[in-house]
Amino acid sequence: MKKWFRKDSSAALLFLVPSVFGFALFYLIPFAIGVFYSFMDSTVDSQFVGLDNYRELFASDSFRKASSNTFYFSVVSVPLILALSLGLAIILNKNIYLRNWLRTAYVLPLVVPVASILLIWQMLFDWNGSLNAWLAGFGFERVDWMKTDAARNVIIIVYLWKNIGYNVILFLAGLQQIPKDYYETAQIEGAGRLRQFRSITLVYLTSTMFFVVIMSIINSFKVFRETYLIAGEYPHDSIYMMQHYMNNMFTSLNIQKLTAAATLMAGCILLIVMGLFVMERRFRQYME
Repeated sequence: MKKWFRKDSSAALLFLVPSVFGFALFYLIPFAIGVFYSFMDSTVDSQFVGLDNYRELFASDSFRKASSNTFYFSVVSVPLILALSLGLAIILNKNIYLRNWLRTAYVLPLVVPVASILLIWQMLFDWNGSLNAWLAGFGFERVDWMKTDAARNVIIIVYLWKNIGYNVILFLAGLQQIPKDYYETAQIEGAGRLRQFRSITLVYLTSTMFFVVIMSIINSFKVFRETYLIAGEYPHDSIYMMQHYMNNMFTSLNIQKLTAAATLMAGCILLIVMGLFVMERRFRQYME
């Protein structure tokens, strides 16, 4: 026993036991119970109904609307935040004026409470808000941002504002690990900036890019808080997300549809992450 306790792997396992216990108690076991209830007809005196709850989900117009809106939001916002955060990280990695101040500015949305800041967003995008006042001053018509399809653009902007700083930090850390000698050698060999970016920057940022993509996709599924605080329980159809659907099912105590929707959402995220792992592995093999 003494030899076993002295091993590094044994010590690591002992330190991990409290975390594993907490994760299982508060996350893994409740999720497993939720998956179990998704195949039952009720939570009391329940009977196994198979895939009936899932069939009802796919037959529901509100579920299909929430799924399509969530998918559209992720498809649009994730590539957009990747491009913007990588571009900002490349700029901040150079010796520019007020670089340290700009780095701090991009981190601020991570530490400021979202509920307080969203009050400013509400005043900005209200019918009588600041943005419409500026538009009217330049001769443009007022836009009812949160009651038209433009609400989708508002939520994308809020998502970018909230999460771009975190991605910039990750990309900056990755960029600073790339030796400058590689760029100098490539420049001597006659490689242009685009070739250096494609053959050096993107190659050495593969691991960072992979992690940023995963976190951006996960965060794109977590915009309920911002959307709820700005638009309420029943927002415009264009920003009715999966989280709204599950929240409404919880309010009506329809636990079966709630757990079925949560299981499908978790399964989709798992499939996306597994697909990214396969793509990242093949890309590494191709580069080697």
